[in-house]
Amino acid sequence: MQKKQLTVVAPVFNEKEVIERFYLETKQVLANLSDTYSTRLLFVVDRCSDGTTDILRRLADTDRELQVLTLSSRFGHQMSLLAGIDYAQDADVLIMMDSDLQHPPQLIPELLRQHEKGNDIVYTVRAENADASALRKFTGNIFYRVLNYFTDIPVNANAADFRLVTKRVAQIMRTGVRERNMFLRGLFTWIGFNQVAVEYVAAKRAGGTSKYSLSRMIALATAGILSFSTRPLKLSIFVGLGFASLSFLMGIATLGAYFVNRSIPSGWTTIVMLLLLFSGVQLIVLGILGAYIGGIYEEVKARPHYIVDEAINFLP
Repeated sequence: MQKKQLTVVAPVFNEKEVIERFYLETKQVLANLSDTYSTRLLFVVDRCSDGTTDILRRLADTDRELQVLTLSSRFGHQMSLLAGIDYAQDADVLIMMDSDLQHPPQLIPELLRQHEKGNDIVYTVRAENADASALRKFTGNIFYRVLNYFTDIPVNANAADFRLVTKRVAQIMRTGVRERNMFLRGLFTWIGFNQVAVEYVAAKRAGGTSKYSLSRMIALATAGILSFSTRPLKLSIFVGLGFASLSFLMGIATLGAYFVNRSIPSGWTTIVMLLLLFSGVQLIVLGILGAYIGGIYEEVKARPHYIVDEAINFLP
């Protein structure tokens, strides 16, 4: 019986403190699967500046089953995952996971067991995150509540980019889903097929610091909302109608007061407050429109999702 090809895709950005340990632990787990799977580890390097790439080149020199894909610039975590999907074309099963050991390699056999029950997507949900601060947990929960309110695609608040997908799901990503501002957690939910969740506990980082700054988290949140919902546009219409109705009623009240009491002062305070209020609402609505137009702008430019600088241990 021919073995299935399993490829583990791990995006990397400045992880020199932990990358070799992650490689050794993951290779040990994959070695235990050798009876049923042909395994390969694929690192996608998002233009590191700390020597991580040199470590991976050294490891790849001694391990021909280790593949390293280095990108020409920093394209981001989601694009690194997409690059891994694109270059793992012979994989029957593909597992995506971070290389900081917060996604435990020891969970890989359980993902495979769930896949063998007939699931095309096996995603993971954090039961606990030892590294997350109270503020980060709070902002994360707020983001997912907003996302689930604005979209029709339910995304678990503790879902991670640690998942297994089958070959046919990966092929859909290669040929059918090629957005520029990708939110993969939502996209894999949208794709459908049989899916199941597996819980895990995220350990503390074995080294280094988190690469997801607040600005990158906000950018990812914005991409998630803009990719899956036009509800903000519809909401802005109702906000506009609401304030237009309010201004109409205030106009009637002001006109009535003018005829009833001629001694009423000119009302500069009211005018200034209304101008500030309506100007603020208009700017918010324009900002929502601008965000969607910006998304269209990024799509129509049709630039590459990523550019590969070097491909190590790949066949021509």
